[in-house]
Amino acid sequence: MLSLAYSRNCIECYDCNFAKCLHGMNSNRMVVTQRGVLPPAKYNYADSAWFKYILSCTAATTAELVTYPLDLAKTRLQIQGETELNSKGSRMLPYRGLVGTAVGIVREEGFLKLWQGMTPAVYRHLVYSGTRMVLYEKLRDNLFSVREDGSHPVWQSIMGGIVVGGAAQLLASPADLIKVQLQMEGRRRLEGKPPRVTNVSEAFVKIYTSGGVRGLWKGCMPNVYRSALVNLGDLTTYDSVKRFFIKRGFTDDYWTHALSSYLAGLVAAVLGTPADVVKTRVMNQPVDERQRGLLYKSSMDCLLKTVHNEGFWALYKGFLPCWMRMGPWSLTFWLTYEQIRSKCGTSAF
Repeated sequence: MLSLAYSRNCIECYDCNFAKCLHGMNSNRMVVTQRGVLPPAKYNYADSAWFKYILSCTAATTAELVTYPLDLAKTRLQIQGETELNSKGSRMLPYRGLVGTAVGIVREEGFLKLWQGMTPAVYRHLVYSGTRMVLYEKLRDNLFSVREDGSHPVWQSIMGGIVVGGAAQLLASPADLIKVQLQMEGRRRLEGKPPRVTNVSEAFVKIYTSGGVRGLWKGCMPNVYRSALVNLGDLTTYDSVKRFFIKRGFTDDYWTHALSSYLAGLVAAVLGTPADVVKTRVMNQPVDERQRGLLYKSSMDCLLKTVHNEGFWALYKGFLPCWMRMGPWSLTFWLTYEQIRSKCGTSAF
């Protein structure tokens, strides 16, 4: 006859091989054998926050490497048309479109220049993508309401996407600032201007020396707004659409991930392009000795001047390359992320 006594919060159990622990809502089962109580289950690192962070960064780095040339071409297109900049004696560059811009970069600057600024872009995702993915999953699993069918209210997913996207970008903004400035060095050279920086470390030191810690967050607010909208379009749309498809009989497989990521990239481009145009122009503008912008006083000033000088649709300048970049990026990221989660034994997103 087996007779074991447990703590005052547990039920004594006779003639059975298990006992229930009553420590609140999250009760655990303890297996009892004739030798006593077995230790708790082994720690599963695959579902830990730090491991998911690493997987997120790995998937984001893969997507960035594949689609970065499109991001460079998009940035060059968005900068063209700044009348204030071109009016100071700079040579006006033609509007060449996505393919023409990419071909022009290869012809005028070299093939490898398509990845100019890639290093700070990877640094950014080591902070941005890891933070946003882990925070969103934590919010969804612990704070979101769960309906009877297992789904979450859309408004909670929207708010979660906006909050984690903005917070993650605020942390990663210095790397994004360095990336944008490095991306524009080829254009400055073609205009006959002296280079501002040549590598990541030089850019960081120059920005910090001239503006201090505050200078590293130059243009951070339009960046935060843009990332909040892009994250809403990408992460929230992917999560919601994928669950919608699965509820209607789709299997949680490659094709569901691909379709969900395609739609996520489209929504992200529609929501994020105007903020991306403003962010790029604010971060790339020259500054005075007090680190104040010479072209735009604020994000709103940049928005108004862009619309006034170039029309409303200037806010969607580079939309096609933006979508052509976000679409493949989202597809590559989510397929990679879901597959490596599966291979590593981590639960599906």
